[in-house]
Amino acid sequence: MSGILDLLNSDLGKTIISGVAGQTGQDESKTGSVLTMALPVLMQAMKRNTATPQGADGLLNALNNKHDGSILDNLGGLFSGGVDNNVLNDGGKILGHVLGGKQQHVENALSQKSGMDTGSVAQILKVAAPILMGFLGKQSRQQNVSNSGGVESLLGGLLGGSSSKQEQSFLESILDADGDGSVIDDVAGMVLGGNKKKGGLGGLLGGLFGGK
Repeated sequence: MSGILDLLNSDLGKTIISGVAGQTGQDESKTGSVLTMALPVLMQAMKRNTATPQGADGLLNALNNKHDGSILDNLGGLFSGGVDNNVLNDGGKILGHVLGGKQQHVENALSQKSGMDTGSVAQILKVAAPILMGFLGKQSRQQNVSNSGGVESLLGGLLGGSSSKQEQSFLESILDADGDGSVIDDVAGMVLGGNKKKGGLGGLLGGLFGGK
């Protein structure tokens, strides 16, 4: 199964990065960096939430009812003329639900590592969250996910079943960070730098940014 970072490496991913950059007025390279760090963190937070039956059922209902993947079918329309306020409001709700009280910590940490101001990071996350949910909805349909256990396993697969414990603990630590950004510095060395192994987040991130 392809992982979430394979999505960013694809033509569809390039359209997403370009569109999000245009919406927020940010450099595409920096926007790509923020998304590459942010999407796995959001998915890890969702995976955490699916550890309870209530959380897993809530996510499954959202994927079955509202986030069916159709948002990915017309990204040109989504980004032309600016992203609709309904989509941004939906993104805000998704972030609040998924990250809860950790949202500002995550935004601060991503801001410090990327060199982008927190307001822009927050805006990127708001645009990215409904797209991520659409991607999960599409994957959920393709794999006929019908129960809470299937949702957790879908998230685990997209995060990279082969990713190391170190990478998983990094994602957890961002969610528990105090917002000082130091955790992101650790991962920058780990996945954007020396860790070029195949598989897992390290290999995908290394491949994505290795040439820059």
